[in-house]
Amino acid sequence: MKTYNDIYLTTRNLLRQNGIEACDIEARILVAGAAGKSVEHLLRDLKLYTTSEVENRALDYTARRLKGEPVAYITGSWQFYGIDLVVTPDVLIPRMDTEVLIDAVKEILTGNKMDARVLDLCCGSGCITCAIAHELPATRLVAVDLSASALEVCRRNVTDHKLNSRVLCIQADATSSPPLGIGSFDVIVSNPPYIESGEIQHLDRSVRDYEPIWALDGGEDGLRFYKAIIKYWKSIIRPGGYLVFEVGEGQAKDVCDMLMAAGFSRTATRKDTQGIQRAVIGKM
Repeated sequence: MKTYNDIYLTTRNLLRQNGIEACDIEARILVAGAAGKSVEHLLRDLKLYTTSEVENRALDYTARRLKGEPVAYITGSWQFYGIDLVVTPDVLIPRMDTEVLIDAVKEILTGNKMDARVLDLCCGSGCITCAIAHELPATRLVAVDLSASALEVCRRNVTDHKLNSRVLCIQADATSSPPLGIGSFDVIVSNPPYIESGEIQHLDRSVRDYEPIWALDGGEDGLRFYKAIIKYWKSIIRPGGYLVFEVGEGQAKDVCDMLMAAGFSRTATRKDTQGIQRAVIGKM
């Protein structure tokens, strides 16, 4: 029999030998997933013996990773803003870059309108919705996505985090008019597709070959969704309300200009941990 540490070391060495830079972290996550444990519990139990089933599962997970499959899809979960989320190939994997949107919404609402109504447009896994709901427990949220399969993942995360009483999930198209009766919102937050169509083929294979292309492709100039959301969804932002976007590198100025041209009173940007202007905020 082998210990969890034996399996971890084998996994880490295989990843390292195949050029996986974050081999230490990924090995912990893969072995923890194979064992049905959190990473914290795995580290606690490293000296304990485990079963051949766990070892074989870890080897299978490692083989899948070496073929390019993202860790989040292999284990079926990922952490975002300190909360654990279900993740499937039907949704994008939550990125740390997106956490700046949560910070921006908290900045807008804390001490101002704690019981705000917030719309998460192009919600995907529901990572933004769940994080805002956790951080601002008086908010009420609506999560919208065109993909029925993505909404199923979102609903599961909402349910897992016991947020059903405060979150409504709705299927709708961000590039057309809002559904009748959806109401108005203090904040609309959105991480829409923003990769230029011609750049999709140049993405890392772990993104290009595994993550849903429809959740990445922002049209020829990468701005298709920003234009549509500003055009169709601005009307349901309450007076003095906000529209908060995640944007791709180099897109912040264009999106700020669109917001000002559409009649927003002012705009601001926020940088991610890499110093890239990642969030654009428009105030009505």
